[in-house]
Amino acid sequence: MNITTIYLNILVLTLNMASVLDYLTQGTRIFFSSWKTRIFPKKYDGSAKEICQKIVDSCWNGRFFQTSNQNFTQFWTRDFGWCVESLMKLEYQKEVHQTLRYAINRFKQYRKITTTITPRGKPFDFPNMAVDSLPWLIHAIQVSKFSYYEQRSFLNRQIKLFFEKVVDSDTGLVKSEKHFSSMKDFAIRDSSCYDNCMVALLAKDLDKLKHLYNPFKKYHYPTLLRQNFWNGQYFFDDLDKKEYVAGDANLFPFLFNLVQDHGDYMLKRVVKKIQEEELDSPLPLKYTKNRDGVKFIFDELFMRNYESDSVWTHMGPLWIKTIARVDGQLARRYKARYTKLIQKEQGFLEVLDAKGRPFSTPFYYCDREMLWAANYLTL
Repeated sequence: MNITTIYLNILVLTLNMASVLDYLTQGTRIFFSSWKTRIFPKKYDGSAKEICQKIVDSCWNGRFFQTSNQNFTQFWTRDFGWCVESLMKLEYQKEVHQTLRYAINRFKQYRKITTTITPRGKPFDFPNMAVDSLPWLIHAIQVSKFSYYEQRSFLNRQIKLFFEKVVDSDTGLVKSEKHFSSMKDFAIRDSSCYDNCMVALLAKDLDKLKHLYNPFKKYHYPTLLRQNFWNGQYFFDDLDKKEYVAGDANLFPFLFNLVQDHGDYMLKRVVKKIQEEELDSPLPLKYTKNRDGVKFIFDELFMRNYESDSVWTHMGPLWIKTIARVDGQLARRYKARYTKLIQKEQGFLEVLDAKGRPFSTPFYYCDREMLWAANYLTL
């Protein structure tokens, strides 16, 4: 082993230790924050609309939109991406652009685009590199019409790196048998439908943006998604093609019109399947009906069922917006349930257990002030 190899090994070990330190530091902060929320929950007065408006305002800290005002007081790339279209409709253009400047500058300084940036401004990935970080950042740039020309060199390097690390150049799909972080970040999935939807969204957004490299042009993602994940009734969670139904796998192909669905034939079938599996009960939307068939990383032991049969409110309003085009009456019923929950809890809860109660374990208590409230305001 020569001196160069030794140096590189030490460097990798140091970087890994730094990542572990970030992970432990943020985990400890969130643990104590969630216990504070459990004991002293912050509540807002007013109608559901007024409550949500106050929460969105509270998530603006003067520099950027943080994901919440309690457990997640930092910038999360995917969470911001989920909300950016609604934030623009709610006339937060100035704040959205400032958030993008903040995030890109931090990413540029550390030469990587990550899942999150600590409250002190350091980018890091949880629990490892995520497929959806770059797609959601590019989507936020595209939707908000952010001026990115001065950042184009950095963004193009990141796009090239993403393509090399994440995408199988032979198939255009996310590399199989490689664990990436994702929306369902405690789960271990094999080239998930959601992840491939994110690559498809990235390809679609890059087509609309000048001066940015688009290595995805040669792939036709509407066909790839349908051929590899659609089984005639719903989209499989990943390339393992197990029979359980996953909420995220069946939301994002339609939310961004990533598949060709003439007469909403596929969406109608998916809505029926979601109801049969009760992924919309007591509110939409759950990841899965139960844990069966899903593999999780070790950390999930401390937050058991956080990402299985719990109700996730980041997907709920997005699901309502999506299915409104095929069943307006059902969408209105779903919205009424959210309105009732917001008014009862006097906040916008992060996640509920399978019975509709605030999610809780000895190690964690759910947040109550999520930026995702912006998506309820634009239903």
